[in-house]
Amino acid sequence: MRDRRDAIRPDEAGFTYLGLLIILAIIGVVAAASLQAGALMQRRTAEETLLDIGSDFRTALRSYADSTPAGLPRWPRTLQDLVRDPRYPGVRRYLRRVPPDPLGGDQPWGLVMSPDGAGIIGIYSRAPGHPIKQDNFLAAYQDFRNRDSYADWVFTQAPARNSQLPSRPIPLGPGASPPPSPSAGAGPSGTR
Repeated sequence: MRDRRDAIRPDEAGFTYLGLLIILAIIGVVAAASLQAGALMQRRTAEETLLDIGSDFRTALRSYADSTPAGLPRWPRTLQDLVRDPRYPGVRRYLRRVPPDPLGGDQPWGLVMSPDGAGIIGIYSRAPGHPIKQDNFLAAYQDFRNRDSYADWVFTQAPARNSQLPSRPIPLGPGASPPPSPSAGAGPSGTR
């Protein structure tokens, strides 16, 4: 009686090994594609979260400006002023907390300062990379279309009647340069 090992011819063993390598290669390609698709979906979700947070900041900055007592600055000096307004003796909040940048990790928000540099009139993400979302923004964010970096998504309060907002935001931060006019198509270039 023959042993089972003797039943497999040497030339068949080579084909089995080759077949196993092909299967492993296919599994590797499928796994890599799945990881890439997962990372893409995660970044899309983070972009939507950034838009939601930016909208919250925009509302908070508008509320802060609208509730300004006569003779006091209309813009917060720090983002923490939106969590607890120092202009009032009681607790007045425009945000419950300063949320982290969903794309920037531990990086602080980029700040857009008033012309005199004394107050914050907007924020932007300092995250590197090119936005996936290029179109289909809400009406308030149509100027985010076809931007090259997340730093170009600048969230400022909507101008009110008789507003003292500058026509062009002035960014503050390491290496930041003033963004060009909206028609030029780019934002703070030092944050890329």
